[in-house]
Amino acid sequence: MRFGEEIAAQLTNALGKEHVEHLRITPARAATFAPYPAWVDPGLREFLTERGITRLFSHQADAATAAHDGENVVISTGTSSGKSLAYLLPILTRMAKQEGATALYLTPTKALATDQIRNVNAIIRGAAISGVNPNAYDGDTPQEVRRAVREMSRFIFTNPDMLHQAILPDHARWSRFLRRLAFVVVDECHSYRGVFGAHMSQVMWRFQRLLAHYGATPVFIAASATAADPGAHAARLLGVPVRAITRDGAPRGERTTILWTPGEETSATTEAAHIMSVLLSEGLRTLTFVRSRRAAETVAMQCGEELLRSGRTEEAKRVAAYRAGYLAEDRRRLERQLDTGEIIGLATTNALELGIDVGGLDAVITTGFPGTIASFTQQAGRAGRRGQGALSVFVARDEPMDQYLVHHPEALLDKPIERFAFNPANPYVVEPHLACAAAEKPLTAEEIGDFSPAGLVRRGNGLYYPEPGLHPHQDVHLRGGGNQVTIVDAQDGRLLGTIDESRAKSELHPGAIYLHQGRPYVSEELVDDIALVSPTHADFSTMTLSETDIEILRTVEERRRPGISVQLNEVEVTEQVTGFIRRHRSGEILGQESLHLPPDVLTTRAVTYTIDPVLLEAVGLTPADWPGALHAAEHAAIGILPLIATCDRWDLGGLSTADHPDTMLPTVFVYDGYPGGAGFADCGFELFDDWITATYDTIDSCGCESGCPSCIISPKCGNANEPLSKEGALRLLSILRTQDEG
Repeated sequence: MRFGEEIAAQLTNALGKEHVEHLRITPARAATFAPYPAWVDPGLREFLTERGITRLFSHQADAATAAHDGENVVISTGTSSGKSLAYLLPILTRMAKQEGATALYLTPTKALATDQIRNVNAIIRGAAISGVNPNAYDGDTPQEVRRAVREMSRFIFTNPDMLHQAILPDHARWSRFLRRLAFVVVDECHSYRGVFGAHMSQVMWRFQRLLAHYGATPVFIAASATAADPGAHAARLLGVPVRAITRDGAPRGERTTILWTPGEETSATTEAAHIMSVLLSEGLRTLTFVRSRRAAETVAMQCGEELLRSGRTEEAKRVAAYRAGYLAEDRRRLERQLDTGEIIGLATTNALELGIDVGGLDAVITTGFPGTIASFTQQAGRAGRRGQGALSVFVARDEPMDQYLVHHPEALLDKPIERFAFNPANPYVVEPHLACAAAEKPLTAEEIGDFSPAGLVRRGNGLYYPEPGLHPHQDVHLRGGGNQVTIVDAQDGRLLGTIDESRAKSELHPGAIYLHQGRPYVSEELVDDIALVSPTHADFSTMTLSETDIEILRTVEERRRPGISVQLNEVEVTEQVTGFIRRHRSGEILGQESLHLPPDVLTTRAVTYTIDPVLLEAVGLTPADWPGALHAAEHAAIGILPLIATCDRWDLGGLSTADHPDTMLPTVFVYDGYPGGAGFADCGFELFDDWITATYDTIDSCGCESGCPSCIISPKCGNANEPLSKEGALRLLSILRTQDEG
């Protein structure tokens, strides 16, 4: 019996065959090789050959030679295909031959940078390449070490946030490094999408201005997961022409993919813990991806408990959680333990999705659709990284998108990798970056264009300068999270971690349950940038309730049909957290409490549709039916939009109303959850017909009687999912589909 079939049989024997919606075995693929190019440093080639790398994969040779010859390239091949060697060959060869040449490596995660530094150090020691001194320069680098890194390292590993916050504003101190810059590596460039992608494109524009100032013309090398059009994405992101290398020459072991649905009374998180415990019991090193920090803690805790109950005490000790918000020393320790095998099971957020090389993983569990097919492919590719057989299990949540995918496996397993959406012209992104650019080097009128960044003054020489005392960099947060809230144990003053300010109200309001390394805490106080929490034995979770109002500021584009208007609007969203629900592990609601927190106001973009009441009444919907029908259709549409746009439902918000004051009609809004918009609503407007058809099909194919989390019930509804009407949503959406077909 094959590896995947054997493991699938063990899972179904333990948990039941009825959970398997689809099983697919992808056969192994042979490698395509190429010889080392003649230009590769002899010492480097000799060392790699001694390690068993006697030749290159074809894509490695193609990308390395293009970069060596001065071409900007993006390498878009599968996970574990050796992309790092493709850019290290030209970089280290240049450093061996040209004294003083420097290189900069950018990655969205610290874990990946740490992994790459370890790899580079091993190579330069073995190849006897001196004077490189690879070093990290990130938020974890002690202040007393940063000067030495800047002055002594020729190969610096950092992230966009540090490039923005520390290197560009202090570029004069970096002049020696920047003047000699030969290569810039932008790893995992597919992760730069949405608002993060918009910010990154502006950071790279500012970077290019300063490189020109210092007379540097480095080669840009981008690495990406398999994508629809990696060359166009990389060129748009980096601001330079880019050649795409997409033909993957790496071998691939046989892969078994299982699409799995939990039982009716079991959440996806709990089911993932069940599956993980079975796989670990069978001796399989397993990585479980989840959608939230809380879920990572929960899966690790529940998996450990199940292993203990089955008498597997030693295995239980080797299960852990990994997520953002941990202290740096805790993250490094977990990464090391996973790599060495001290940890055999790890529940993680997407913090470990990118690049980090973990040898010997047998299985990956993906709990809920991660937002894009590219992310799902990346996560699944963490297993089998040495070419051995691998297992990937997709556990569907009770959400429309997940249910659509398990019942339409071709949409997940056969659909081309999506294009990555971001809006580089978002004024809420561009204008603060213009202020940053002016602080780095005065701006010309041409560079400012039609934008009006605050805090700039034009002087007699025609250039724009920042006002005295202006420090714009500290107010620009690339990932859209804003400032950090520090989480402190109120009993002993111990620092537990951090959380984005934008999430603090929903996750650390007074009375909220917060999980840290498997232990529950209750939030006692949230004041400014400090959250005080205390240990608790609570066996419940909490979920906030909120009220939302939307005002239409401007209609960007509109399509009209008889009785229907579909619009792309600029809107102002006001959200007020009003309370929270306590929910037992079983799903039972234990109680509800009120909260009095200040409102949040967001100016963004929304796709909006209105329907003439005459059409609603024609399909049997009375005015009393409208709120439930509109609300259910809104929920389902939010759940399905990630099929159309490269986003996650948590990037989105929505509002439905039977009589909106700006339209005077039954109206549904689906909006981007970021200032100025992130491109998701724009995609929904552009592909509205496909979006609505998929939404209708998902609700229609759901076997529930009156609505469930698989179709119209939302995990993030601020109104406790009231009112909702499945039948009403189908009738309403049938109007839009009829209009589409007509």
